[in-house]
Amino acid sequence: MPRIALKPQQGRDARTYFSPAVSEVWLEIGFGGGEHLLWQAQAHPDIGIIGAEPYVSGVAKLLSKLALDGAEETIRVYMEDAADIIAALPAASLSRLFILFPDPWPKTRHHKRRFIQMEMLDELARVLKEGAELRFATDDNSYLVWALERFIAHRSFAWCAQAAVDWHMRPEDWPETRYEAKAIRAGSRCVYLRFRRTGC
Repeated sequence: MPRIALKPQQGRDARTYFSPAVSEVWLEIGFGGGEHLLWQAQAHPDIGIIGAEPYVSGVAKLLSKLALDGAEETIRVYMEDAADIIAALPAASLSRLFILFPDPWPKTRHHKRRFIQMEMLDELARVLKEGAELRFATDDNSYLVWALERFIAHRSFAWCAQAAVDWHMRPEDWPETRYEAKAIRAGSRCVYLRFRRTGC
């Protein structure tokens, strides 16, 4: 953990968190057990991937996988609020961002705790490069409606769906997570949304 722990520094170029050098940086917010993060790191060895996960058990699962499979040179982990990383990054730092199956906070009085808020989308638009992709997945219909309303209303994000079935099909380079598999076994229907950071 000491080798891969991230210590955000205000305004620091995200690529300099990695050694050897990486061509671009991606961020996964709430990586759970790290299955998706590790798959992406292994599939893209020239990309630096920052993972934010506050739960010790999830970080421990990722570390146990790294001990077997490596790839730690291109992975950095932050165990506090992902908003800290986003606030510290300079503009146009990230080429891709993942928000996969975040806590839906289903009770109405808790909706203010949902990660997808208009103010947060402003910050994500700031740190994403023009043309960067944001991926969002959920099995909670209420959160799906909530997220779509905000993404569509935000002028800096364009929904990439081209056909009616797009959001029900996970792309080949989007591996299944442990939480997703559990949701499918329970009979939940998962949706996979992709948005492009526009030039607005």
